[in-house]
Order: sequence, then structure tokens, then C-alpha cells
Amino acid sequence: MKLLATRRRHPMALVVLLLVGLLLTGGAYALFSSSTTAKADEYSAADIEKGNKLFVTNCATCHGINAEGTENGPSLIGVGAAAVDFQVGTGRMPLQMHGPQAQVKAPQFSDEEISQMAGFVASLGPGPAVPEEEYLNTAEGDAAAGGGLFRTNCAMCHNVVGAGGALTRGKYAPNLSEVSEKHLYEAMQTGPQNMPMFNDANLSPEEKRDVVTYIREVSEETSPGGFKLGSLGPVSEGLFIWFFGLASVIGITVWLTARSK
Repeated sequence: MKLLATRRRHPMALVVLLLVGLLLTGGAYALFSSSTTAKADEYSAADIEKGNKLFVTNCATCHGINAEGTENGPSLIGVGAAAVDFQVGTGRMPLQMHGPQAQVKAPQFSDEEISQMAGFVASLGPGPAVPEEEYLNTAEGDAAAGGGLFRTNCAMCHNVVGAGGALTRGKYAPNLSEVSEKHLYEAMQTGPQNMPMFNDANLSPEEKRDVVTYIREVSEETSPGGFKLGSLGPVSEGLFIWFFGLASVIGITVWLTARSK
């Protein structure tokens, strides 16, 4: 028994146990993140170099020469290629002016230049990759399942049909009807502005595709009930009845009174 106890208390046992734990943790992390992160080797050295030059010329003022961040802009190390593709591809970056929220505008760079900048940022550290085409194919998505996920996770800000809405302190959730499938997916991946990030542990790639499918379906469908009133729900409908319905009742009352005289 003494010999057995001595063996259990051997100092190397703790070291071996620690190494095994680190190996298992690292392996699990690598396995999980391999499909969700963009690596530098996905981009050529020439593209990364061109992306670096574009970054220094157009982004370094706020984000730092090495993307380390400044008081005017956050660090971009580890944000991944998807964040660059979304922010620059939607025209939000370079920032037009400081304010509560970056404004959408026409992109200032070509698709090739955006890809090069995305490659440079991806080379700084692993992060969400630009989604593969299979996850942007809404024909393979399930709109019903996506609708349930959207109502649970997104409708409180974006409205149940993605029409958008006001937030606090001058911020807002944008209308999603004209946002491309790729940028919708990337927004869920990267969590821009006030939006939470939905990584693959929160929503799988297939579930993100379902959400994109739902948004595209409700954006394109007609309104069989008539005028949608911005799809803003019962508030806009109530205001419409209050103003126009009440005005109609008053008008009819005045008309009937005038005829009785």
C-alpha cells in the first residue's frame, strides 16, 4: 500500500496529466475552429501584401499600422476575413463620419481589393472566414426553421420580418430586405455594431442558412392583405386607424350634421 501511494504522489504524474489535458483541449479547439476560421494560407502572399498596402492607406489612421487599434478604432487582430468583407463590402468602412452607428453607403473598393484586405486581416490572427457558397444557397435552406430562429434571436431588434427598428441613443437595427445573402451570414458570424455574435456553437452554418432563407423569403413575398405599412406591426396599424379612422368619423359626423340643418 505504501508503494502504491508513493507512485500516485509521483510529481511527474501531475505534469503528464497537465500535458494530456492541454493536448485534448487544444485538439478539440482546433477541430471546432477549423471550419469557422480563415487562415492566411487561404490567400496568396501577393494578395496579403496588396491588402496590407490598402489597409495602411485607408484604415491605419483609425485602426493602427499593424491593426493593433487606436483610440479612434478597435484592434482588428482576430476579427477574421468575414468582418472585413462585411464592413467594407457594405460601405460601412472606411467610416464616413463618427456617430452612434456606421452608415451604409456604396462600397469604395472592388471585390478584389476587399478580398485582399480581408486576406491581410486574416493573416494577423484566426477569425470567422467568408462563408462558403453552400451556406448561401437559400434553395437548400428551411425557411420555416429559419423563421423560428429569427423570431427567437433577431426579431426584438430587426422586427419579425426584418424591417428594422430604432434602438437607444440614436442607434438602429437596419432593414434586411436588400442585404445580400453573404452579408446577412457574415453579420451573424461577426456581430457588427450592436448585434451579438452567433458563432457556430450558437447557430450552426446550416441554421444560419435557414435564417438567411427566411429573410429572403419574407423580403420577396407580396402582401395579400394590402398595404404593409412598413411591416412595423400593430403600432403602425393602430396609428393608421387612430389618425385616418378618427378623421373619417369626425368628417362623416360633420357632414351628417350639416345635412340635418
